[in-house]
Amino acid sequence: MASPSAIPLPQPEGSGDNMDVDGQGHDIKHSANTALASIHRPRALSVPATLKEDAYQVGYVYSSKMMSHTCVHGHCEQPERISRIFDILNQNRCLERMKKLPIRRVLREEALLVHSQALWDKVLALHSLTEQDIADSEAYYNDLSLYVHPSTPYAAQLSAGGVIEASLAVARGEVKKAFAIVRPPGHHAEPDEHMGFCFFNNVSIAAKVVQLRTAVKRILILDWDVHHGNGTQRAFYDDPSVLYISLHRYEGGNFYPNGPFGSMTSCGEGPGVGYSVNIPWPEPGMGDADYILAFQKIVMPIAMEFSPDLVIISAGFDAAEGDDLGECHVSPTGYAHMTHMLSSLAGGKLVVALEGGYNLDAISTSALAVAKVILGEAPPQIPSLVASEAATETIWQVAVEQSKYWKNLDPKACEPIEEIEQLAFTLPELLKAHRQDYLFREHGMLEVPMMSAALIERFTSQVACTSDIMDNDKLVIFAHEFGNLSVELDSVMTCNVRQEHSYLVDCSKELLTWAKAEGYAVLDVNVFPKPFPKSKLKHTDDYGGAVMVYLWDNYVQLTAARQVILMGHGPGCAAIMSLIHQRATSVIKSVQGVVQVVGLQTIPTTPKDSSALRQWYFDNSIVIVPSHHSLFHNNKTLKKHGSIFRMDEEKPIKLIIKAMPGIQSFIKQRLGPGAGANGNANH
Repeated sequence: MASPSAIPLPQPEGSGDNMDVDGQGHDIKHSANTALASIHRPRALSVPATLKEDAYQVGYVYSSKMMSHTCVHGHCEQPERISRIFDILNQNRCLERMKKLPIRRVLREEALLVHSQALWDKVLALHSLTEQDIADSEAYYNDLSLYVHPSTPYAAQLSAGGVIEASLAVARGEVKKAFAIVRPPGHHAEPDEHMGFCFFNNVSIAAKVVQLRTAVKRILILDWDVHHGNGTQRAFYDDPSVLYISLHRYEGGNFYPNGPFGSMTSCGEGPGVGYSVNIPWPEPGMGDADYILAFQKIVMPIAMEFSPDLVIISAGFDAAEGDDLGECHVSPTGYAHMTHMLSSLAGGKLVVALEGGYNLDAISTSALAVAKVILGEAPPQIPSLVASEAATETIWQVAVEQSKYWKNLDPKACEPIEEIEQLAFTLPELLKAHRQDYLFREHGMLEVPMMSAALIERFTSQVACTSDIMDNDKLVIFAHEFGNLSVELDSVMTCNVRQEHSYLVDCSKELLTWAKAEGYAVLDVNVFPKPFPKSKLKHTDDYGGAVMVYLWDNYVQLTAARQVILMGHGPGCAAIMSLIHQRATSVIKSVQGVVQVVGLQTIPTTPKDSSALRQWYFDNSIVIVPSHHSLFHNNKTLKKHGSIFRMDEEKPIKLIIKAMPGIQSFIKQRLGPGAGANGNANH
């Protein structure tokens, strides 16, 4: 392929020219004359490591000394719970982007803010136990769901002290967010008793210390451990300065810790009435849809009305898929989305404190998903979900109970809607029909038929092409999702939509109009699949990539197009990269350039199949990302992409609009004038 002609351009991130030693990069100027292109410049071998402009906005606490608390007979609350989390964060280069905070033992006067002197003495006395003492007291501690070891007091003190230090660091502004990787857990420990694997109530003590030593006074404790945090609720049952919200298995009080304290009517006492919120699941098996619906209808409306100064998550991962004790099905993506929602509160001041979770694989992958979110990555796209009938009914009942205390809750909005289900149309279906009509009327674009039953069910009416696609030798393939719904709300708290002031923002309109004027053929692919189809594709769950490969094999390769641009926006980038992986040889022959435009989500992986493919991608691609994207903290990944341009815009829809002039310049440079440029295109 011929080298592109030289035109004045801003420097891409990582270029050796005009190097900015502060790591700020060279921002794109947002004007119609901005040009983006992948001019080949040698990378300076002496370029220093990128300085992280957002270095250490997140902290963590950890010590392997907490692993000394062990059970001689083996136990699900095992030392490896924290080491596995530490290892997976380290392997995924999360820890290098986090500040290691000091860890220390909790002080006696700090513990006594929550616990009695008798409990403090009882726990510290464990250090003198002999093997015979442990054996003799085994039945007693089994009744309390505990095991003990001479190192238990030290580990328990470190665990509580670690959560204190993490919380103080966030409250004082040393870091914005923190992850306390600690054990033993704490949320079952009551003021006068240790129980349920817990000795000191780490989160409760930390909340009290923060209130005492900093200006932070209003604290939200969100407990998503599968067990009710009886100790935490007890510590603040009459305290209106701490809002405690728990989502847990309850089953009529027959699930640990048993009894009525975790019921939906257990709402606090005295001045604390209304500041204890229980969402008690009536059965096992709850998953992402159930938890996220509870967040949307109960947790977030109450939390926003409370307006905390600090959020602490009692992050037990025993509701995770694969945990035999919890028997629920929350995925790492589900935990990521819940963390993301909580991050919008308290100006982003968030502490994640480990509680339960007993499947080592589940706890580590879930913790990794949470860590990535607090490091600034957007949570992965979650598929369309429907909450269970049991969860929907529970959420409605909680809304009825808690609406006595919180104005933001609307029980009518939570009431299960069963009668109208057969009459309903989903918004995606309505938008697909509108967009198909618009593309035909305005651009003469035709629907591209599918042959596979699985693709028909997922992508019917979502792929369209210009009428000259078979004859035009220059083709732009644009993969994207629906666009953005811009809605006006009656209230941010209730999220009721004012339909007459709501819009669909479609970034493809400008690109299609421009490509038509330039004389390029266009293949427009909406990769957002229809949910809940009956048919499945064999050997893959990558339906975006599958539809791109299908179109490439059955349409693009049969056309006259020998100069092609692949362009992805948002989730469409992953589909584009999947096509490149699977059809490397033919892609290299035909594709003249690759454009990826993403928001704060992780950039899709670069080609790994061969050095030739990696070099081809590097030479012929541009990536457009927000200036604060996490990509710039990973120099190894940064070097795998071609020209990277950072823009001062975070929202993907605005990002592509601002970058459009430069994208158009890049496409014109790679393809040259179209067959019918200057208004003479064949349509």
